[in-house]
Amino acid sequence: MISSKFLNQTNIVNHGFFNKKNGFSTGIYKSLNCGKGSFDSKQNIKKNLNYVKKKIFSKKNNIALLYQIHSSKFYYIKNFPKKKLVGDALITNVKNLPLGILTADCVPILILDIRKKIIAAVHSGWKGAYKNIVIKTLKKLIKLGSQKKDIIAVIGPCIKQRNYEVGKEFKDKFIKKNKKNLIFFKLKKRKIYFDLSKFILNQLISFGILKIDVINKDTFDTKNNFFSARRSLKRNEPDYGRNISVIMLK
Repeated sequence: MISSKFLNQTNIVNHGFFNKKNGFSTGIYKSLNCGKGSFDSKQNIKKNLNYVKKKIFSKKNNIALLYQIHSSKFYYIKNFPKKKLVGDALITNVKNLPLGILTADCVPILILDIRKKIIAAVHSGWKGAYKNIVIKTLKKLIKLGSQKKDIIAVIGPCIKQRNYEVGKEFKDKFIKKNKKNLIFFKLKKRKIYFDLSKFILNQLISFGILKIDVINKDTFDTKNNFFSARRSLKRNEPDYGRNISVIMLK
């Protein structure tokens, strides 16, 4: 489990960015696969989620999760969801209610307002980033009374630019939206690479967030022990596990 020094210093939340170690799953899901949408054993996934729950000291509630669809939809919740929530961000101001995001190369973003004591967990792949999911989540916090100067945002482990090859159509889509987006692309040996985490970092800075922590871990690199959809695809594996990132108000 990796934690943010920024969040640790507040003593307001328990949180963690979990890799694939210390779980119960086997095979391509070895071992801390928390993805209910995978073809892994449901029993093992349940055990893995319980392990994460204990690690963040949640005694009251299970981890609130979403059916993620690469959207810009968020939910402000006051209790553990009784039905499936379809979207890509969760917000709460309730203590002991852990919010979780699943990723396998996409960017998990954990957010805390230290004054109003509001938290959020955001899933942002390139589609979510393009649709401004993190900005829309932050705007909801502002509506709830947050001030930008009180907000901490942490960009978690994700695929880094050196491993994120994209096509010309992908690049053109972002440039068409804003010509300044050209800085997030690099051409190397006639291949195009996109810097997703830097793109999201820029979104946070442009919005006015001053306290930003970036966990500089590449999910594609095997040495970091994260699940990676792109790496699994290159290996022709039939499926892949999901990493979980969690935040909870104490």
